[in-house]
Amino acid sequence: MESHHVQNELVPARMVNEFVYCPRLAYLEWVQGEWRDNSDTEEGRHTHRKVDRPSGNLPEKGMEEEEKFHARSLTLSDGDLGLIAVLDLVEGEGREATPVDYKKGKRPHVEKGAWDPERVQLCAQGMLLEKHGYASEEGIIYFAGSRERVRIPFDPALKAQTLEAIAGLRALQALNSPPPPLEDSPKCPRCSLVPICMPDEVNWYANREESPRPIAVRDEEKVPLYVQAPYARIRKSGDELLVETEKEKKSVRIAEINHLALFGNASLTSPALTHLMQQGIPVSFHTQGGWFYGHANGLTGKNIHLRIQQYKTAFDPERALIISRSLVRAKVLNARTLLRRNWRNTMEPPEELLSKLRHQAMQTARAENLQTLLGIEGQAAALYFSAFSGMLREETGFSFENRNRRPPKDPVNALLSFGYSILTRTWLSTLQNVGFDPFLGFYHQPRANRPALALDMMEPFRPLLVDSAVITAINNNELQPEDFIRRAGYCALSPEGRKTFIRVLERRISQNITHPAFGYRLSYRRLLELEARLMGRWLTGEIQHYQGFVTR
Repeated sequence: MESHHVQNELVPARMVNEFVYCPRLAYLEWVQGEWRDNSDTEEGRHTHRKVDRPSGNLPEKGMEEEEKFHARSLTLSDGDLGLIAVLDLVEGEGREATPVDYKKGKRPHVEKGAWDPERVQLCAQGMLLEKHGYASEEGIIYFAGSRERVRIPFDPALKAQTLEAIAGLRALQALNSPPPPLEDSPKCPRCSLVPICMPDEVNWYANREESPRPIAVRDEEKVPLYVQAPYARIRKSGDELLVETEKEKKSVRIAEINHLALFGNASLTSPALTHLMQQGIPVSFHTQGGWFYGHANGLTGKNIHLRIQQYKTAFDPERALIISRSLVRAKVLNARTLLRRNWRNTMEPPEELLSKLRHQAMQTARAENLQTLLGIEGQAAALYFSAFSGMLREETGFSFENRNRRPPKDPVNALLSFGYSILTRTWLSTLQNVGFDPFLGFYHQPRANRPALALDMMEPFRPLLVDSAVITAINNNELQPEDFIRRAGYCALSPEGRKTFIRVLERRISQNITHPAFGYRLSYRRLLELEARLMGRWLTGEIQHYQGFVTR
């Protein structure tokens, strides 16, 4: 049974349009609060720029019968219909009113003059006008692309279809997960929410036959902006961020970044921070040495159903163990692959070492609890790092004996620790944007100030991203021993060394790979979001299996 709150919540007419187009899209937008812009949504916003400025109003009762009126951006609602709408334009004369809805693009050449979603949305507006005492027998859709007005009569069949759509949309609120995705639909590629919906990927888990179309991962790449200059000041100017230092001034288009990372005493103005929050671009704060200690984000991750399932799973030992086994197995296999591909001491890495790592990866399936799994991971890590130096060129001057941290005592460990800090921050922002609570994990246990879920999800990617970047930076001579600072047994990157390594790491994260299951190409940066959303689909029961990412 629906709650009293759900029964009385007004349904937006725009969401009725989305429901007729795709019930899953309506659920994602209305129930889960998901949104993502693309060129179509931005074009639509541009089309509405004039009618979105309110002007005029509906006439009062008792006015002259022949008097004409126009009202723009008019909000109407009705409790009986359970409906609310913002009408682009209302044209009328006396007690007769005609809603006019603006749409981008050209008029479609279809029998009824427009597609059903647009007709239903317009009819809902006409029904609201009738509830407010006006006669509304037809509406108009104005297609901006072809500058045509198409009349849509509100006949009984359309009104019945509209009422049915309103009821169907309301019923979505009772669901804990979205309706099934469309199958191989031509609607999906142009949908702005396709990276969130992932229709082909979800359907692939059901039959595992045809490879998904790469529609969920083909968006234009955005990259983080790192500001490390001492006393740098960042402010907003139009659609750009201006970064000012004592020596220079640079501008960066906000539309081209997905994260702002501030190091040391760099400062950010309130208007700039506010705009970044509105755009869903997180801001992270680091010490001058690179230690991540906080972040600011807007109201992203509104999907409360996802977090409910996350909390349930975190406190369900059996389900939490399933995820943990998968992540640790993936980490060990990826570490083994990195050793096999980058071994330099001899022509081939020791077969015994690779065999032991594979054995440890297979042992994860037999772990009966998290303590046993921690032991398996510890043994695998000891094997892996005992051979890490075998991936470094001897002539570079860098050596590695063992993994040490807090503080790192040598350059290689300093690189690993700094890289893991950047990867933690990257995963934290990704998880929060998807809708997770990044501080409640399944493998890493809750602890104050520890983003446990970010640490969980980064396990398979430690060797693939950070360790690989460390090996590349050293073996390609992009970093030299003089790029490090040593004090009292502590080793850290110099400011220039830090800039260099960030470039190497970001280059690695931006690298394209072929997904081993889906078959399409995507960057590691997009892969992180894809993995987070697949985890969410498993938690909410949409897919029956989740496995940590393992490279080929």
